Parts: sequence; structure tokens; C-alpha cells
Amino acid sequence: MTNTPPTDPNSRGGSSLDFDEFMGVLVAFATIGAILFWSFSRKSSSWNFSDLLSLSPAPTSAVKPAANLNPLVDSGKLPSVLPSSPSENPELEQIKPSNQQLPEVILPPLVPVVPIVVEPSLTPVVPSVTNSPSSSFKVASPVAKMPVTPPAKGFTDLPPNFWGQKFIDVLSSRNIIKGFEDSSFRPNQPITRAEFAAILQRAFNEKVGANQLAFTDVPGSYWAIKDINESIGSGFLKGYPDKTFKPDQKITRVQVLVSLVSGLKLKGSPTIPADKTIGIFKDAKDIPKYASDKVAIAALNKMVVNYPDVQAFAPNREATRAEVAAMVHQALVKMGRIKPVNSPNIVKVP
Repeated sequence: MTNTPPTDPNSRGGSSLDFDEFMGVLVAFATIGAILFWSFSRKSSSWNFSDLLSLSPAPTSAVKPAANLNPLVDSGKLPSVLPSSPSENPELEQIKPSNQQLPEVILPPLVPVVPIVVEPSLTPVVPSVTNSPSSSFKVASPVAKMPVTPPAKGFTDLPPNFWGQKFIDVLSSRNIIKGFEDSSFRPNQPITRAEFAAILQRAFNEKVGANQLAFTDVPGSYWAIKDINESIGSGFLKGYPDKTFKPDQKITRVQVLVSLVSGLKLKGSPTIPADKTIGIFKDAKDIPKYASDKVAIAALNKMVVNYPDVQAFAPNREATRAEVAAMVHQALVKMGRIKPVNSPNIVKVP
């Protein structure tokens, strides 16, 4: 008889699983389900079993530098950041350093920061400007502009290149000497004492407030009575011993210069004798004795204007309207009221 081994009570018959095996199978399926769920949850819809079977527990993100790292050159695009799966670098689980050389970053220069020291605030005191006479501070006043010369009167009887044109233009533009109603000037017409008195008053505007003088030949209603009184009061003219003024008498050239020098109170040269000065004239012997000093003073101050011969004075000839205009013009130049003009007829003492 053959002895059979005893039956092991712990042995299982058939293919039934015990509890431990069942739990192992359950864990395996759960693991597979988790892997499948993770795969489907990714953006890529393709199956990649190499990624599922990778030993890497979790995917890592690798930063791939763009081909052009300069945002200005790459039209403002930023470098893209893509996740890197273990299948792309199965041997490495971390990002490898790129061999591409990054562009040099230029940092702005450091600006040293200077500490601010707070000082006590000082209120500036602006000195006030007063109009006190004792103040030494003077405010500069704007420079006055030179007066603009008005246009000259257009006279119809002045020939072209007339020798006295410049003198007449200056005086007529200031209404010192006037023409006639027919727009003529009559430059060669002699001038009377009354007309000369009116020209003196308009030229020098001397207001002396003299009392009306009683001339036997000048009535109170005479047209030039005021001009005659002012001219006598300012020293330009005089009456005659017989208490006459002779307003309609023609005035001579020497009388014009004596009147201007007397009214302006001009003095002669202490070093140059009058006889030597008037000796420049061809007709010096015709100059009255009482007028020699005055004529010499007028010549020294460039107030003598001769035409046609600059060396011929013609003292006793009646003065024309053009000659009076020229000599009054030169007197105003002497006073600094008008600018000088160039003329070959102005006498210049050497």
C-alpha cells in the first residue's frame, strides 16, 4: 500500500484568488486608469506609450530659447515656453544649459545718488525801487526816437537841380517857410522885413511875451504884428530910431546874418580876428563896418551860403527867399535842431 501525503489544508484548489492577489490586481488597474486619465487630460490627443512608460514621475517644463532673443529684432515676440516631456530627453530629467550664446546685456550706467541736504530756507528780499530824489538807483528810460521828417512841399517853379532845393525842402516840410496859393515858391523873389519876422518865429518859436511895441508904421491889426513883437523881444530884429519898423522894406543879405547871429547870441573866435575871417570874400570891402564881426561869426559857424560864386558875399544885395531859407537852415543846424546837408554853396572858413 502506498502512503499518500497528507492534504495541506491551506492549499487552494482551482484558480480562485486570495485577498492579497485581488488587492494587487485592483491597484494595478487603478494605476493604469490613473495613467490613462492623465494622458487624456493633456492637450495632445495622440497616444505616446513611451511617455506613459517613462520612469519620470512627472513631466518637467523646459525653457527653449527662441532663435532670436532680441525682442526688437523679432517683431516684439516673446520667447515661447514649451513643456518638455521625458521622451524628448529620456536620459535627463532636468533642463540642460543651452550652448547658444546669449546677447550681451548692457546695463545703464550707475548714477550716484547725492544725498539731499536740507538747508534752512531763505526768503529773498527784492529791494524796492522808489522815486526818491536821494536814491542813487536810476531807471533807464527808453531812448526817444528821432522825429521823422515830413515830406517836402512840391513847388511847381523850382527848376531841376536847383542850388537851394535841399534847404527849401527841409524848411517847407516843417512849415517854416511857405509857398503861395498857386503852389509856387518864387525862390528869387526878395523878402520883406515882416516876412522875415514870420519865418524867424516859425523857425525858432521864441515866446518872450513881449508887450506890443508902438511903431508908427505897424498898425495893431497888421498881419505880422505878433511875429514882429516876438522877433524884437528875442533879439533877432530891431526897429529904427524914428519909431518905425518898415515892415515892407526888403531885407539885405548882411541884415539877415546880423539878425541870426544876434538872436542866437553867438560869440566870435578870440584867436581869429574878424577881418581875417571875412577876408575870404572877394567883396569884403563892401561889408558895413557895424556888421563885420557878425558876418565873421556867421562864417565860422557855416551860416553863410553864397550863390552862384561861393567867394562873393554880396552883402548889400536884397536877400531872396531861397537865400533866406538856406541861411535859416544853417542856423538851425548850428542849434542842433536839424541835420546838416551837403552843399557846395556853404562857405567854409579854412
